[in-house]
Amino acid sequence: MNTPIDENRAVRALTALAQPTRLQVFRELVTAGPAGLTPGQLAERLGIAPSALSFHLKELLHAELLSQERDGRHLIYRAALGEMNALIGYLTDNCCQGQPCELTTVGAGCDDETACGCD
Repeated sequence: MNTPIDENRAVRALTALAQPTRLQVFRELVTAGPAGLTPGQLAERLGIAPSALSFHLKELLHAELLSQERDGRHLIYRAALGEMNALIGYLTDNCCQGQPCELTTVGAGCDDETACGCD
């Protein structure tokens, strides 16, 4: 069960992710899963200078979207999947008037290729 997220936490997380480099870092850590990655691995995979990466990691940590753990001389960063799921839950909490939503094919009057499964 995820901890409910409030509006301030949602804004902080979305603000952190609204920057291309931070979004790339977060997505790379989501892909890495529970093993996480060191800053060196992230810098190499994403082609980011270590000094710039450090700034972006700090911002994502402040937004509670990452965790950091020391492993000997190395820091391991992991995506905070619980926080990510809480944010997704916050964003979709009232979708379709509280009914489960699914992406479906375009219905009558829809402009998008996919639409919420509610009519």
